[in-house]
Amino acid sequence: MIIKSLKLKDYRNYEILNIEFDHATNIFYGDNAQGKTNILEGVYLSGTTKSHRGTKDRDLIRFGQDEAHIETVIEKNGVPWQIDMHLKKNSPKGIAINKVPIRRASELFGLTNFVFFSPEDLNIIKNGPAERRRFMDLELSQLDKVYLSDLANYNRTLNQRNRLLKDAYYRDDILDTLDVWDMQLVQYGEKIIQRRLRFIEEVNAIIGDIHHKLTGGRERIGLSYEPGCGALSLEAALEKNRERDIRMKSTSVGPHRDDICFMAGGIDIRRFGSQGQQRTAALSLKLSEIELVRQIIKDTPVLLLDDVLSELDKHRQNYLLDSIHDIQTLITCTGLDEFVNHRFSINKVFHVQNGHVSKEN
Repeated sequence: MIIKSLKLKDYRNYEILNIEFDHATNIFYGDNAQGKTNILEGVYLSGTTKSHRGTKDRDLIRFGQDEAHIETVIEKNGVPWQIDMHLKKNSPKGIAINKVPIRRASELFGLTNFVFFSPEDLNIIKNGPAERRRFMDLELSQLDKVYLSDLANYNRTLNQRNRLLKDAYYRDDILDTLDVWDMQLVQYGEKIIQRRLRFIEEVNAIIGDIHHKLTGGRERIGLSYEPGCGALSLEAALEKNRERDIRMKSTSVGPHRDDICFMAGGIDIRRFGSQGQQRTAALSLKLSEIELVRQIIKDTPVLLLDDVLSELDKHRQNYLLDSIHDIQTLITCTGLDEFVNHRFSINKVFHVQNGHVSKEN
């Protein structure tokens, strides 16, 4: 898969933008806060319906406007596909594939595959569990249509259960309906847990060798999924924690509380690893994600690198660039330094300045 072109209208700081991409390496450089990341975000949004930053649609629309439009053309197996997305301030986004409107955003499933890598991802190991759950959810939602549906249903049920727990403070009779929400939470939650467990197994089959090479043979890494309900089933954990949930007015167990453990050299590097260990593990994780997508879709994803190279030392830069030489890549950076100019083949260069993009080669 490759992305051929992107058009933005009234998106973030862009009034109008038309870009045609090279099938290999595309560099966007310029000072900070000029709009480089917004381009990558627009690409990612067009294929996943979500901003990698978790931003709401209304906040993606250019100031003073009511709508934004993204048009993306991709190519799969020599066949072009056009994705149109209209973002609106006060109503759901509209999406069309090849000019035909779709009812559900999930109908985009399988059409695109993007791997987004930003400096924030280098902190995924040391940050809280929410970041690691988000990593799983973003990738699995692109790879597995059933997971995407189960996750949406689970989150909707969770919100309903939490609302009931809050309302029960004023009307304790409504607690009689808690069993109904628990049953639905278990129905979707167990499926999410099982798919995440399989995802971790798939990553484990890849990440060990990558991490071993990245560390010069000094470390091997292993991942394990940590469900918040421990050895209990989700149903049993909900029942055990029911009184606590009623008291705290919130659901304390379930996939929304789970985590991933990273073990290297016999230690949990989330808690006891050095910053270097944590960042190397994060890089290994993202490289494993790229390889896993390749294996599952039998094609290459598009890689979006948002100012990551400046955060890595030479050894890790070299390993990353060696790993992606055959993938279409969109890279943002603040300057075309000697490393990028002489180490890596650049096919197209764009200069980004205050919401304007100019091609330089």
